Amino acid sequence: MPDLSVVVPVHNERGNIVPLLSEIATALRGRVDFEIVYVDDASQDDSLTALKTAKAQFPELRVLHHAAQSGQSTAIRNGVKAARGAWIATLDGDGQNDPADIPKLIAMRDESPAVIKLFAGWRVNRKDSGSKRRASKIANAIRARLLRDDTPDTGCGIKLFERAAFLDLPYFDHMHRYLPALMLRAGWQVKSVPVNHRPRGSGVSNYNNLNRALVGIADLRGVGWLIRRSKRTEVNEI
Repeated sequence: MPDLSVVVPVHNERGNIVPLLSEIATALRGRVDFEIVYVDDASQDDSLTALKTAKAQFPELRVLHHAAQSGQSTAIRNGVKAARGAWIATLDGDGQNDPADIPKLIAMRDESPAVIKLFAGWRVNRKDSGSKRRASKIANAIRARLLRDDTPDTGCGIKLFERAAFLDLPYFDHMHRYLPALMLRAGWQVKSVPVNHRPRGSGVSNYNNLNRALVGIADLRGVGWLIRRSKRTEVNEI
């Protein structure tokens, strides 16, 4: 059983698949026993064909395929459910996250208290467009004010978390954008770690600022409700 599972959701990312796989292998081979779980979210290009072909080059690779497009949160959750590692690292499939940061997150985990179950990447030098950076800054400020999750960048795709803690969280579409708040709600702690950020490798983004904003309003209300309605207590066996 691997110690670490790297979960990568993709939708129409054919040109980024092999380059990112090569970087993951370079970053982790010889450092940790790992597997790579790609989840193809019903891509309309030949991403699935590229993944099938890549399995011959990367023996660590496993490929899951959605019969219908279901979104990034569902892809991540299905990847985590299928993963065999006790800890999960996630990366966006567009190549903007740097796999070389995964060992940094693992080192941070190894020197941190066990109560910290999520190590969230923090893009301190973002390479996105100006409009996207401004929209993200506003969204992060609103989210932090309402949810008090003490996390400067919840939208960063590179994260390291305990599989069991993740699967115990309430599931809903877009939940991947609220992992810090959900982990805190469950009684765990979260640590933000500065990471590298790069321009997209190839292709175009599957999101735009308007879509994110409209969905985010409903999500914020829902997550706020979950936090207000949660109850935790110490449980002792006697």
